[in-house]
Amino acid sequence: MASISKIPSSAKDEDLEEEIEHFDDFTLASSWERFISEIEAVCRQWLADGTKNLLKNGAISVNIYEDLYKVKTDLKYAMKSYCMEYYFGTHNDVGRGKGNDWSCALHDLQLSFGVNEFLVIAPQSASGVVLDGPEASKLLSAVAIALSNCSCLWPAFVPVHVPSRKAYIGIQNMGTLYTRRFEADRIGSQVPLKLMHLEGLYELFVSKFAFSNMDLSMHLFQVNLKMNLTYRTVPYDEDFDVQEPEGGITEAGGSPKSKHHNRKPWDDDCPWSEWYSAEDPVKGFELLTIWSEKAIESSLEMAELENASPLEAEKWSISPCVSEILSADSDGKRIGFASQLQLLIDALHMSLETQFVEDFVSVEHSRPENLKSTAIIPPPTVLDRVLKDLFYEVEAAQPDFAEGDHKNSRTIKGAPLESLFGQFCLHALWVGDCNIRAIAAFWIEFVREVRWCWEESQPLPRMPANGVIDLTTCLINQKLHMLAICMDRKHQFNQKGPKADENGVFLSARIKADTEVQSVISSQDGDAQASCWECDSLSTPDQDPASHISSFEHSGAVKLGDPEHSACIRRGSAGVVGSMMLLKSYQNMHAPFTRDSPLMTEDMHEERLQAIEALEIFRPTRERHFVIRDWENDDNMEKGVSQINAVVESTYDWPPRGKLSERMSEHGNLWRKIWNEAPPLPASEQKPLLDPNQEGEKVLHYLETLRPYQLLEQMVSTAFRATADTLNKTSFGGLKQMTTRIEQLYLTMSTTLRCLQTNSLFVDAEDIKDLKRLCTTFAHVENLITLAASLHRKFMQAPRLSESIFNDYDNFHVPKLGTVSIGRDVKKVFNNEQEVRQGEREVIASMFTPPTANQSWRKVLSMGNLLNGHEPVSREIIFTKRDHLCENYYVGHAPRGYQQEFETYRMYVCGTSNDLGVALAVTSCD
Repeated sequence: MASISKIPSSAKDEDLEEEIEHFDDFTLASSWERFISEIEAVCRQWLADGTKNLLKNGAISVNIYEDLYKVKTDLKYAMKSYCMEYYFGTHNDVGRGKGNDWSCALHDLQLSFGVNEFLVIAPQSASGVVLDGPEASKLLSAVAIALSNCSCLWPAFVPVHVPSRKAYIGIQNMGTLYTRRFEADRIGSQVPLKLMHLEGLYELFVSKFAFSNMDLSMHLFQVNLKMNLTYRTVPYDEDFDVQEPEGGITEAGGSPKSKHHNRKPWDDDCPWSEWYSAEDPVKGFELLTIWSEKAIESSLEMAELENASPLEAEKWSISPCVSEILSADSDGKRIGFASQLQLLIDALHMSLETQFVEDFVSVEHSRPENLKSTAIIPPPTVLDRVLKDLFYEVEAAQPDFAEGDHKNSRTIKGAPLESLFGQFCLHALWVGDCNIRAIAAFWIEFVREVRWCWEESQPLPRMPANGVIDLTTCLINQKLHMLAICMDRKHQFNQKGPKADENGVFLSARIKADTEVQSVISSQDGDAQASCWECDSLSTPDQDPASHISSFEHSGAVKLGDPEHSACIRRGSAGVVGSMMLLKSYQNMHAPFTRDSPLMTEDMHEERLQAIEALEIFRPTRERHFVIRDWENDDNMEKGVSQINAVVESTYDWPPRGKLSERMSEHGNLWRKIWNEAPPLPASEQKPLLDPNQEGEKVLHYLETLRPYQLLEQMVSTAFRATADTLNKTSFGGLKQMTTRIEQLYLTMSTTLRCLQTNSLFVDAEDIKDLKRLCTTFAHVENLITLAASLHRKFMQAPRLSESIFNDYDNFHVPKLGTVSIGRDVKKVFNNEQEVRQGEREVIASMFTPPTANQSWRKVLSMGNLLNGHEPVSREIIFTKRDHLCENYYVGHAPRGYQQEFETYRMYVCGTSNDLGVALAVTSCD
C-alpha cells in the first residue's frame, strides 16, 4: 500500500511529476527491519564479488594468520554503531580436517568451532563486546535473518561478556532442516579440580547430550577425541640454580654480584665474544605432541590416556621461541657489530668538517657546530688498556693473515683481520661510543705508540717483517707493513750478522741439472725469493743493470771453446745460462745475481708510474724477454722465443741472422744509455734499493699528517671486512643457506664500499645512505649467524632440525629485510613448526631436563602426561559426536556436500590448570 503526497498549487509540472513518482514503502516500517535489510544488502554484495574481487578491492590481510583476509563495513541501529567483518581465505580446507586442526595459523574462532569463513558483528566501543544479553541475542537474530534471506550459509558470531573471557555466541543456518549454534566462554581462575583432568572434561562433554544426570561413568557413550599437548623448555637464561653470594660480597659500586652460579655464557667460545656478548636468540622450544583421533567409550579410558607418556603420541612437532631482538622492528636495540658500524659511518660523515685529526680533540680549535656535546673522549685509562692489548699482549709468532679468511674477503680494500690496523678498527668500534672525537684521540695515541716502536727499535706487532706488500689492502696497512720491514732492515744493519753484507742481504745461487740457472736472494730469516730466470734479468728496470754489465761486459774475455772458461770466476755471476752466447765475443752468457724489486706501497707505485709516463719510458716489466721480442730476423719471420731458442741450440749457426729492432739500436736509445752509464758493480756491492731510515720516517709522516676523512674511509672499509671475517669464523654446521648469505654479504660490501676508494675528499649524501643500507644488510646477516650458531649447538645430534628451523626463519625474515613497514602479506610473528622424526625424539626429550626444587617457575603438578617431570603448558582437546541423517522427505533439502554422518556435537577445550576455555557447537533440527 502506498500514499501520494499533496501537490502544491505553485509547483511546476516537472516537480509535480517527481512528487507523484515518490512512494513511502511501509513494508520497512521498523528500524530493526531496516537494519536487517542493510546487513542483507552488504552480504549479497560480498557474495556477488567473490574471493578474487574482494582481494582486488582491498581486503585486509590478518597478518598473524596464514591465508586469512577480512572486509568490513559500518552499520547503525538504535543510535549505536556496529562493525561487521567477513573473514575468508583462499583455501576452503582451512580449519576443517586436512591435518589443520592444531595449526597456529588458524583464527581463534576457526580453531574453536571448526569453521572456515565467518562473520563477526560487534559494537564500535572501547570494549568491542556486547555487555547486554538481550541486545546480543537481537543482534545475532538480525544477522541470521539477513543471511537466511540471501541463502548464505556463513556462521555469524557476536562477542559478549567482557573481552578477557573471549566469549562468543553464534549461529549458522545449514539449510532447510538444521541449524548450528555456537557458544564459547573461559574460566580465568579457580578452575574446578574435576575439569583439570581428562576424565572430568569427558564427562562435561557427555553431559551436553546425555538424557539424565545419573552417574555418567557407568554408561558408555562413544566419543571421538583428538588431543594436542604443548610443552615448553625452561628459558635458557633461567636454566640454573639460584645461589646466594658468599659473605655478601659486592661488586664495585655497591651492587651485589650476580646470584647465579658460575656458568659460561652461551656464546663464550664464539668469535664475536671477544667484543660483545650476544643474547641467545633461541629462548627455548615449544614441543607439540599430537594424538590422532580415537574413539573413547568411558571415562576410565580417559584416565588411562592421562597417564600415557608423550612418547606414545602419533606426531611430534617443535617450534623455537625466538627472541624479539632479532626482529626488524627492534632496530637499534641490539648491540653488535652492525650497531657500531652505524656509528662509524656517522663519524665518517663528520670527518669532512676539519683538515686535521687533532682539531677534534684540541681545546684550541673550535669543534664543528653539528658535533654533539655528548661526543666524549674516552679517559686515558681506557686508551692505555686498549693500546696495551694492541701492542703488548700479542703472541710472538707472526699472524697468518690468510687463515680463516673468506674467499671474497680480499675484494674489500681493507686491512686483514689479524693485522695491526684491522685490530685497531675493531677496537675503535667499542672505544667510547665510536664518535669522531673518540676515534681521533685513539688514532693520535696509536700513532704515538707506533713511533715509539720505531725509535726504540722494537718490532711492530701484528705485522710481518718480510714478504711483499699487499697492494689489495688499504694504504694504512701497506704503510705499516713497510714500516715493519724497515724496522727489520734497520735491526739487521745494527746487528750485522757474520754472513750478511752491508745491505743485510744474503746472496746465493744454484745451477740445475739441465744447465738452467736460478739466482736466489735470501733474507736474514732464511726465506728464499726467486729473482729471475735466463735472460729475464735483463728485462726488469727495478734490478740495477750494473749487475748485467759486471757479468757480461766487464769480465775477462773468454773465447768460445776455451778450456779455461769454465773455471773463470766472474763477479756477480750465478752461472752459465745453457748454450746461449754473446753475439760478438762468442762468450757463454752468464746469469747475474739480481735483487728484488724495491718495496713500494700503492702511492709509491702511482708516483713512479707518473714519472715513467712523463718521460715516455716503455715499461718492460709488463713484457718479459723484452730483448728477444726486439730481435728481428732477416726473413721478417715472426719474432718469438721459439725462433731464438732454435738458433741458439746449434752452435754452428752462430751468430743468428738478424738484428735488434730500431728502437733498441737507434742512436741515443734510452736503454743503451742506461746500460752504458750504470757502474759495473755486482748486486752485493750496489747501493741499497731501500733506505730503511728514510722510508720509515716517510711512513710515520704519512700516519701523523693523515686527513680525518682519509683515515675514516679506510677505517670503514677495514671495519666491515674485519667484522665480517670475525663472524665468518662462527661454527654453524652444514647450513648451506647461511653460507650463501655470507657470500652475498661479501659481494654487497665489495660493491658498496667502492665509493670509498676513489681517493677524493668527498662523500655525498647518497653514498652515506648506501652505507646505512649496508649496515641494515649486515645486521640481518649478523642476526642469522647468531641464530645459526645457537641452533647448531642445541641440535648437534639432530642437524636436520637445525637446518630446517633456520631455513624457515630465513625465509620468514627475508621479505622484511630493508622494508620500512610491514606489508599486508608479511607475518609479524615467527611461529613455524617442524615435525620431529621418530629417531629425533630422544634428542628433543633430553632438552627437557627434570626440574629442581629450587626453580621458582616450578608449578604444583595438576595435569597428567608428564615429560621428564614437565607438565604441559597448554592442553587442547576436541571432542566430537557424530550422528546419521534419517532418510526422510527433508533429507533432500540438506546442503549439498554433507555426508550421511555429520557432527552433532563438538567441544573444543583449551587451557591449563589455572585457565580453561571451552567452545561448544551443537547442530539441531528446527
